Amino acid sequence: MKIAAVLVAVLAPLCAQEIKMPASFDKLAAKAEESVDVTLDGSMLRLAGRFLSDKDSDEARAKKAISGLQSIAVRSFEFASEGEYDPADVNAVRSQLQAPAWSRIAGARSKTTGEDIDVYFKIDGKGQLAGVFIIAAEPRQLTIVSITGILDPEHLADLGGQFHIPPMDLAFHYQGGKLSK
Repeated sequence: MKIAAVLVAVLAPLCAQEIKMPASFDKLAAKAEESVDVTLDGSMLRLAGRFLSDKDSDEARAKKAISGLQSIAVRSFEFASEGEYDPADVNAVRSQLQAPAWSRIAGARSKTTGEDIDVYFKIDGKGQLAGVFIIAAEPRQLTIVSITGILDPEHLADLGGQFHIPPMDLAFHYQGGKLSK
């Protein structure tokens, strides 16, 4: 899936605000040629962490990255043809990711390929990264990644390639224990 190459920034609902997925998303797996549905709450993340090796450097970094997380959810669908999902449903998800709780930190659009990608951060009152939400829509592919909990920005990229989260190349400013917007 080529979305990973375009995810230039990072992975979001947290605390009282839960992002609601349209009911039509539940039916997309039946239409899709390929689908991924990963939902891990805090206790499942702790259990998954036990299976990650401290001896393998990539797995050890991923284990450290998930230590403060509350949940990870990944929904990804790849379709045989265009038009299998309704862009209005994707926009309904985007409309929930509003300030002051959420900040859109990156977006990429391509008229040529039809790619439409947004990355949102949620920063808590202490300036810590508290959630990441990615929407990556292409004509034949839709991926949504939600990571909630306190995230160390230095370890965020370590989640790429784990739990069906696409690998990421991250660029941000992190200084003195705080993430700058």
